Amino acid sequence: MLVAAAVCPHPPLLVPQVAGAAAPELDALRAACATAVGSLLDARPDVLAVAGGADVTASFPGDAAGTLRPWGPDVRVGPGDAVLPLSLTIGRWLLEGTRVLPVLRFEAVGFDAPPDECAATGRLIAGSAPRVALLVMGDGSARRTEKAPGYIHPGAVPYDEMLAGALASGDAGRLLALDPALARELQAAGRAAFQVLGGAAREAPPPAAELLYDDAPYGVGYFVARWTW
Repeated sequence: MLVAAAVCPHPPLLVPQVAGAAAPELDALRAACATAVGSLLDARPDVLAVAGGADVTASFPGDAAGTLRPWGPDVRVGPGDAVLPLSLTIGRWLLEGTRVLPVLRFEAVGFDAPPDECAATGRLIAGSAPRVALLVMGDGSARRTEKAPGYIHPGAVPYDEMLAGALASGDAGRLLALDPALARELQAAGRAAFQVLGGAAREAPPPAAELLYDDAPYGVGYFVARWTW
């Protein structure tokens, strides 16, 4: 069963070696992510699963590695072959240097995966061990401001406000109701990953939920949240 969940974004600039001189701009985000990840470990899970969006749906073993070479310096995480997509590489980076980890598993979910498939993945994760923690890596809309990768879209802020509300209240149903077409239009890369969380938590009691970070420093919606049961 699911005992804890956390949501973090996955920009490469979260890693100070990639951000360089701009690293201090995301110090508050890094601190929030550290708090959220710490909550997962405090729950003493048997399995810690990391789920994030990717071009292709795939599962990776706990020793899978990733590299940030395409975004700058060759920052490498994990002992195995560098096969993890960006979202899971950042998730693995957040876990590096923490105290002794439980059994790890990594689940990449296709950016265009239908909601039912995402929810099914979440249910499988939640049922994979007696005590399961889930780290969900996902961004909001990339069309928030003129700094954003996509040009400003009038629906970007309302979409991210809805996401923030769902994460702050622990509302799995609202995550499962996210529209893939709208998410694609708003360049919201976390839609599929958020629906994995929705599927994992749908049958659980309402969690104690806390939104630790909600901002768009580069025109992309970044959220950090933690849910505990």
